Formats: sequence, C-alpha cells, structure tokens
Amino acid sequence: MTDTAPRPTLEAVAARAGVSRATVSRVVNGGDGVRDVLVERVRRAVDELGYVPNQAARSLVTRRHDAIAVVVAEPETRVFADPFFALQLRGISKELTAHDNQLVLLLTEGRNDHARVGRYLAGGHVDGALVFSLHLDDPLPELIQRAGIPTVFGGRPGWSGDRRGVVYVDSDNRGGARDAVRHLAGLGRTRIAHITGALDQTSAADRLDGYRDVMGDADPRLIAEADFTPAGGERAMRELLDRCPDVDAVFAANDLTASGALRVLRESGRRVPDDIAVIGFDDMLPVAEQTDPPLTTVRQDIEEMGRLMARLLLRDLDRGTSHAASDEGVGDPPSSVVLPTTLVRRASA
Repeated sequence: MTDTAPRPTLEAVAARAGVSRATVSRVVNGGDGVRDVLVERVRRAVDELGYVPNQAARSLVTRRHDAIAVVVAEPETRVFADPFFALQLRGISKELTAHDNQLVLLLTEGRNDHARVGRYLAGGHVDGALVFSLHLDDPLPELIQRAGIPTVFGGRPGWSGDRRGVVYVDSDNRGGARDAVRHLAGLGRTRIAHITGALDQTSAADRLDGYRDVMGDADPRLIAEADFTPAGGERAMRELLDRCPDVDAVFAANDLTASGALRVLRESGRRVPDDIAVIGFDDMLPVAEQTDPPLTTVRQDIEEMGRLMARLLLRDLDRGTSHAASDEGVGDPPSSVVLPTTLVRRASA
C-alpha cells in the first residue's frame, strides 16, 4: 500500500498564485471581473499543482453540471451498426469537448426505457439534452417537456401538439430527394422507383414527398417501404423487381438501403447503372465509396448537424446562465437550422 497524496485545495492554488481564494474561485468557475494578469497566474498555479475543481461545489456556483445527455431513440444494435449515428455523435462530442462538457449517452432499447430516460433527465444530472432519431409515436418529447430541461432535437419534429420554442437541426430532406429524382429523370429514366425509410420518421416522409414532387402520379407499385437498413433495402428491392420488372431507376432513402438494393440487383443479373440507376441519401463515405459500383447519393453533413445541435444547446444554456446571474435577457433564443444538401455523382447513376 502507498500513501495517496492529498488533493490540491483552492487555498493552495491561491497561495501559489499570490491571490485571494475568492479570485481563484472566480477564475476556475468562469466568473468575470478578474484582471488578465491574475487569470494567467491562477491558471499557471492550477496547472503546476494539478488542481481539479470539485464539481459539486462548482455546480453550486455556476448552476451547471457541464454534462449533456444525448438521447438516441433507437436500440443499441442499431446505433452501433449504423455509421450515421457514429458521425452525428462525433460531431456532438467534438463540440461538447471543445466547451469542456461531458457527453452522457442514453439509448432506448424498448418502451420500458422511456420512463427511465425521463426520470434521469428530470433528476438534475445534466444541463440539457440532445435528442434524435425520434419516431412519431415516441413518448420522449412529452417526457422531456415534463423534465423541463433545455433541448435541441435532431430532425424536424413530427409529433402533434404545441411546438412553440422547439429547436431542431435538420437537412433539406425534401429538396435533396427532388434533386435525386430529377437527376434520374434527366438520365432518361422513366420507371423510377423509391425505397422509403421508416415512414414514422419525418426524414423518410420528407424524402417520399420530394420523390412525389417530381414523379407526380407515379405508379404506386414503384414505392416500396423499408426501414433505413441494408436488410430493408434488400426486401424492398425484391418486391419492386417482382411487381415492376421494368423498373429502370431507384432512389433509396439512405445509403444503407441503397447498399442492400445493389446486392439484390447484382444477384438478379441486372447491371448498374446500365439497366438500373441507383441513388442513395447521406453520402456516408464508408458506405457510398465501397458499394459496387460506388454510389451516387445526396450528401448531408451529418457530423456538422451534430456540432450544430450541441452548439445551439450550449448557446441556450449560456444565455440562461447569464440571465439567471443578471436578471436580464442576454442574446436571442436559438432558432432551428435546416442545412442544404448536395448531389454527389459517382458510378451508380
């Protein structure tokens, strides 16, 4: 057994820096009113002594935990298998880390998990929440509203009820889908099919609407429902070939769906793009560049979406902290953001 060295105290930092304990407290807790030269001396003393602020004590001063819940309304088998979630989480993590905040990941494996997540959010463990991949019948928005914590959503809200004050980050799903289908039509394709995503999510519904904007009264047999997974893309592609063997183009709701469709087309002996052109959505490079052939797709900046979600939430939290300290509103509340999309041409269309 070895003796453990005592943790440096606030008083020790003050003595090393030659300032008062109150000055050290203001510096380490992010307060104002300390001259730059003293801030530098305190920070140097903190580094030399290896001082780590007591989070509980700091929270009493700042009213912040410096922890953000990231709630993904999907089971872990989906989250850890789909690169979309990895990209969005990476963007969130980068932004939170840059502002010295911790990421607390909460997944919902099933209905029983919703109450658990709601209790955790209401329990004062985190300053706010970032929530994405919601489904239309998901109880999470109501539970989050009850918890009363600042929240930013990933994706356009699709639930009924009062949406005033709801902040979200999304991509132009409908416009991107229109671009994809117009490109296929511009190639001279006339039997353009669509494999949807999970239609209880607004991103899938918006992409279906974009397809219909271009195709108008297309043969309903050219629309096959899937679920944003490769297996769903395989099932839907087989359905399309069975009922519409003359299909000459496919717009898939995401890259994973497109990868499943490409496998079925290859097995059926159809050449891509000679016989059937294929376009996906997302431009996830681990998928789009490794399909056979490489996938033409609609690019949305998934990592930037995550960064923006975190940035908007932190801005709202800073605004709330400043308001609490001064009793005056500071800055405007954050507004929702819809990012543009871009068609990326590769060999599949």
